[in-house]
Amino acid sequence: MKHFRPALLATSLITATAVTAAPAWARPMTPEDVTKLESVGAIAVSPDGQRIAYTTSRLPDITGGEEDGTSTQQLKLVNGSDLREFLPEDMNVSGIAFSPDGRMVSFLWSDGDEERAVWGIPVDGGAYRKLAEVEDAAVRSYVWAPDGSAIYMLVGAESVERRESERDAGFNAIVYEEEARLNRLFRANAGGEVDAEPLEIEIPGYVSAFQVASDGRRAIVDSAPTPSVDDSYTRKRVHIIDLASGNVSAVVETEGKIDDVEISPDGRRLALIAGVDVNDPAPTTLHFVDMATGSFEAVNPGAAEAVVDTEWLDDGRLAAAVHVGARSLLRMYDGDGNVLQEIDPGNLIVMDIETDGGTIAVEAHSPMHPPELFRLDGERLTRLTTHNPWLSEIDFGEQRIMTYVARDGQRIEGVLIEPVGGLPDGGAPTILNVHGGPEAHESNGWQTAYSKPGQVAAGQGYAVFLPNYRGSTAYGTAFAKAHQNDYAGKEFNDLVDGKRALVEAGIADPDRTGITGGSYGGYASAWGATAQSDEFAASVMFVGISNQISKFGTTDIPREMYNVHARQYPWEDWQGMLEVSPIYYVDRAETPLLIMHGAEDTRVAPSQSYELYRNIKVRKPDTPVRLVLFPGEGHGNARASSRYDYNLRMMRWFDTYLKTGDRDAPLPDARPTLAAGTTGTTAAAD
Repeated sequence: MKHFRPALLATSLITATAVTAAPAWARPMTPEDVTKLESVGAIAVSPDGQRIAYTTSRLPDITGGEEDGTSTQQLKLVNGSDLREFLPEDMNVSGIAFSPDGRMVSFLWSDGDEERAVWGIPVDGGAYRKLAEVEDAAVRSYVWAPDGSAIYMLVGAESVERRESERDAGFNAIVYEEEARLNRLFRANAGGEVDAEPLEIEIPGYVSAFQVASDGRRAIVDSAPTPSVDDSYTRKRVHIIDLASGNVSAVVETEGKIDDVEISPDGRRLALIAGVDVNDPAPTTLHFVDMATGSFEAVNPGAAEAVVDTEWLDDGRLAAAVHVGARSLLRMYDGDGNVLQEIDPGNLIVMDIETDGGTIAVEAHSPMHPPELFRLDGERLTRLTTHNPWLSEIDFGEQRIMTYVARDGQRIEGVLIEPVGGLPDGGAPTILNVHGGPEAHESNGWQTAYSKPGQVAAGQGYAVFLPNYRGSTAYGTAFAKAHQNDYAGKEFNDLVDGKRALVEAGIADPDRTGITGGSYGGYASAWGATAQSDEFAASVMFVGISNQISKFGTTDIPREMYNVHARQYPWEDWQGMLEVSPIYYVDRAETPLLIMHGAEDTRVAPSQSYELYRNIKVRKPDTPVRLVLFPGEGHGNARASSRYDYNLRMMRWFDTYLKTGDRDAPLPDARPTLAAGTTGTTAAAD
């Protein structure tokens, strides 16, 4: 294939890299504001390109008295300049799509009395109605047949009567990793009454996603041998199947992780985002696949970028959202992988793309707002939605991309948010916010969330820096692999070097710099509170790693850890694995450490937090430490109360120890003060 990369075209609504602070009359952002944020979720474009359906995602406003819960999604529709709610406010839907004739928006929903099914509502008005279902099984995803005659549904495994009766009698023991059950695929007739007996189609292994080709005869399925998370990372492959027989005609034998896969309009090829080999930490490289044979070729191998989403246009072009470091662009390919056009969206970070009828709709965020809906008009992205108008009241800290040189000469990039009102003499109290993965990256877009200090911290006088340290994506596969077989080496040296660069630039106060992050970022936060305690005045660790030996034995991703992180097993070097564990350096732990963890986390077991907490408590009794568990939460908090509680605790910990620079300050109260209207928290403190 031929490839070229023309100069970027500056063609967006916003083109500046930095964000100017709001007028002086505005107010700072608060943790209560974070609980109210609403963002665009899924997008679907009608076949004629005239309408865009989308969902908005929001949590219950527990600070305003709403009942605690997880996020809900509401269906909305844009028709030209008209934007309106499309279903009753209390309907929580997902899986939106247009019917092939464009006359209906379909979605997944459960009316409360029955399992989740496929429903639809006419675009020109009328009542919603059920379109397809599978008895006693929740529909997990679905697609329309290209001619609209049928709906294909992916559902869970069939219930086992014996197992159900045993469970009802109290025999609810769990046989670990041995009772996984596979999804099923059904075809239901569409267009009339709900098909009472949809046809089951044989599918290989554990199928997690599928699409139907334009000829209606073939489908592609993402399939792994089992439902385990480890298999989804290390053994999932794309299978091309014949829908009539269920036979597999070809398998795309990629070695690494796979992500987005899309069928071309003519059904001849696939666009597949995947890793280049088994040791590639993340699926960020675009591949083209021959549908007939399953053979594939990388389109942008080795490029210092990450492809995050693709969509085929009706004319055979491919639109791709590409992240280049902390920036993004929208790229157009022809069917042979040649770059036709690149559009620079300026301060927008493009995430998801949907196309049909010549219309390209994208989800994008910026330093000034969470994800919103945009449409590509020529070479310009036009914003269609504003779901948090109250953000105009907020006084934002200036946000920009900052680069520095690590001790070995490697250039490292990150996102810097300065305090509202500017930097004080001597530098500001500064928080390093370290992303997880580490196969992920920070973009110069919206950077405020329940576990990300962002503009809440900026409003309280902090600077916040989000480094894309070695191991991050969007800088090429070689950079993403640079941390492998080097736990806590160059990757975490980059964090310390970033702190020192901030101090040298007059941004950070060297004695008032803290660190926080979740998962791998939690590992970094634990490392910063122990091995690198001299560098950090306060630390907040979330679902983090403290012992690399016991982590291997308690995680649900052991092969993935070996392939793309450790590149060795603990028994190959017990001592070496111990020496890259924060518990090994507890004798250095002088940094006040707040540890928080979901009590049901299977990725990083809560025992990782128990281990570090207990070691510090016993060995360093004068070091402030607190462990907070969130019942019912896993590898990240989902409920509104858990998120709000987390944000309050994080900021109060930094206010107590980081803003003051007093490492010996007494522990703050175990329970934070909640806003009026909030009835309580779900956290359990030490």
